[in-house]
Amino acid sequence: MAALAYTGGKREINYYFSVRSAKALALGAVLLLTACHTASRRYRGGDTCEYLLSSGRFLGEKVWQPHSCMMHKYKNSEAKNCLIDKHVVFIGDSRIRQLFYSFIKLLNPQVKEEGIKHGNIPFEDKSASIKVGSVAKPHIIVVGAATWSIKIHNGSNEALAQYKVNITSIAPLLEKLAISSDVYWVLQDPVYEDMLSESRKMITNEKINAYNEAAVRILNSSSRNSKAKVKVFSVSKLIAQETIMKSADGLHLPESSRDTNAMILMNVYCNKIMKPIDGSCCQPQPPLTLIQKIAFCFFTLSIIGYLIISLIHRNNYRKNKSCTDLESGEEKKPAISTPNVSTLEMLLHCFANLV
Repeated sequence: MAALAYTGGKREINYYFSVRSAKALALGAVLLLTACHTASRRYRGGDTCEYLLSSGRFLGEKVWQPHSCMMHKYKNSEAKNCLIDKHVVFIGDSRIRQLFYSFIKLLNPQVKEEGIKHGNIPFEDKSASIKVGSVAKPHIIVVGAATWSIKIHNGSNEALAQYKVNITSIAPLLEKLAISSDVYWVLQDPVYEDMLSESRKMITNEKINAYNEAAVRILNSSSRNSKAKVKVFSVSKLIAQETIMKSADGLHLPESSRDTNAMILMNVYCNKIMKPIDGSCCQPQPPLTLIQKIAFCFFTLSIIGYLIISLIHRNNYRKNKSCTDLESGEEKKPAISTPNVSTLEMLLHCFANLV
């Protein structure tokens, strides 16, 4: 029964699916994949920074993988070479301060998180002429704030309204700075509400989302010139969603997450300068190589040649078939009817011929 079922199924498949249909499906799949790849390449353009700043996921516990590109892990020497003679500024609350420390540790791992908390914290590497915290013509500006406003105003709606007014007033200034500098607005990370102290209980994720939505809406509406656009650093939110449970106080990210954010910032700015082999984020897509062009032309000509040969073969087959039918029709003769002869009679006739 199993053999009969297999044979029946095979015949049914062969009836509906032939070699010709398989070739047609394969050709259609190749053309579809080619079209999708071309469209995605054209749609994404040559800049993958948007993906690096806004998307990604964890591979394991500490390895962050952006969407559609690869990050490079910068060593101290590479970070210094990239930021030589550069000025970097971090402006914001305690979360931005921690991001600042993670960033300068990429330049000098021996730096300690100590000293002033509410004030200017300068850092300078004289060997590479790098200044972090210097406000004199900065090349990179990292800004973000909201949780302190929520806290001191007890999460009131009036504070949110004033926050919108403040962002609206500074948006043109940030846009003006973005003409000559890279300006990043860091969205607020979610909190782990169960671990917050009593003095921070008013900092809820609902409030944080409202503040983030206000900042994004105002900054996006104010950016009229694409060259002077303030970049929204929203990937930190995704990282915090996966790691905020490991926070020591429910508000600040664990050190590994802050280090990931700092490395993303380094990739955003330095990849286009250093052009690392294993870091494709924020680098323009390389032009097609000679081998790729030759391969593309070969496969294109092969497909065109196959279609032409198939068309010619089909036309010749139809012509030959019509000619054969015509000739066979002219030579047709009426069939001579033969009487029904039993098997026994045929056997006797054969024996008679032998004798």
